[in-house]
Amino acid sequence: MTVAALGIALALPTTLFLVLDNLQRLGGDWQRGAGLSLFLDPKVERAGAEVLAATLRTRTDILRVDLIPPEQGLAEFREYSGLGAALDQLGRNPLPMVLAVYPAWQARAAGPLQNLAKSLEALPKVDFARLDAQWTLRFNAIVDLLTDATRLLAAVLGLAVLLVVGNSVRLEIENRRAEVEVMDLVGATAAFIRRPFLYSGAWYGLLGGIFAWIIVSWSTSLLQGSVNRLATLYHTEFILDGLGPVSSLVLIGASITLGVCGSWLAVGRHLSQVQPA
Repeated sequence: MTVAALGIALALPTTLFLVLDNLQRLGGDWQRGAGLSLFLDPKVERAGAEVLAATLRTRTDILRVDLIPPEQGLAEFREYSGLGAALDQLGRNPLPMVLAVYPAWQARAAGPLQNLAKSLEALPKVDFARLDAQWTLRFNAIVDLLTDATRLLAAVLGLAVLLVVGNSVRLEIENRRAEVEVMDLVGATAAFIRRPFLYSGAWYGLLGGIFAWIIVSWSTSLLQGSVNRLATLYHTEFILDGLGPVSSLVLIGASITLGVCGSWLAVGRHLSQVQPA
């Protein structure tokens, strides 16, 4: 029961951190297409738009600038809106020149991206700027919130692991009271008496970490099928990242450390109570 409790307590925050890691990876893929749309003044001709685009391409905080003429914009709107019949009734093309601006990596965070949008919107030839990455900023804010909540949960469950191991070691000390008293009478050192209980805590941590690894790996493989079906609906491919070798070692090492710390606390508190005065 102790190993199962430790495994579940360790598997929950590990699974959440794994989910957050995959969400951040997915968000990074989305951000590659995130950018700004600069709607130019209707009076700006193609030559003026090309000059502005060339000027923007020289900036270090801009990766790429694409010019979208009104004809292309109208064709795309006709294709995706389904309003072709209504557009045919228009006597002219109402769309202006548009510059699709893709920021450099250092400018894709929330603050720099919004500052870039404000600076570009203030240019003389720009009518207004639309931040296409607004939804990615909201997504990143949600991920940050979930990350903080997961860290808090991991701290609480880490404390629970210490208490579970400490209680198990305390019961083991009580069950071996007579043995501890005999070793103390024959002159065994405190370190010698503590050692087997510390080993017990390490074993609890090791087995609990292995059990947690099994739970997390099984959960990842179970969810991959659902993720594949969802990705197919969006005509994309996304593979869940499971626990790699480094992450697995971190999980096992953290569980052993918690086991040893829990047993150390229990031994320090309860061993003196069973030793003869």
